[in-house]
Amino acid sequence: MEFGQILRSLRTKAGVGIKRLAPELNISYTYLSKLENNEIHPSADLVGRVAEYFHYDRDSLLLSAGKIPEEILMILRDHPEDALHFLRERFGSKNGTRSGS
Repeated sequence: MEFGQILRSLRTKAGVGIKRLAPELNISYTYLSKLENNEIHPSADLVGRVAEYFHYDRDSLLLSAGKIPEEILMILRDHPEDALHFLRERFGSKNGTRSGS
């Protein structure tokens, strides 16, 4: 699921309006609307504020926003072959191609 979908779901489940949430996150409500509609992508800093506000896993939100958590980047940099092998074994990708491709 993309960041905007998760953000909208979290906001609506919490019963928070867009005009109330935006100042809490230190952004405009138009910017928040664009985020929820996946028209723009958030910064890592904003992802962190959203995660903190809703008590949601920051790394999951980062991934949904197309960003890789620093800890995961370090693993990929330090152990690229092992990481790729594990991911391919675990999720079924073969020969560097995506499943279903």
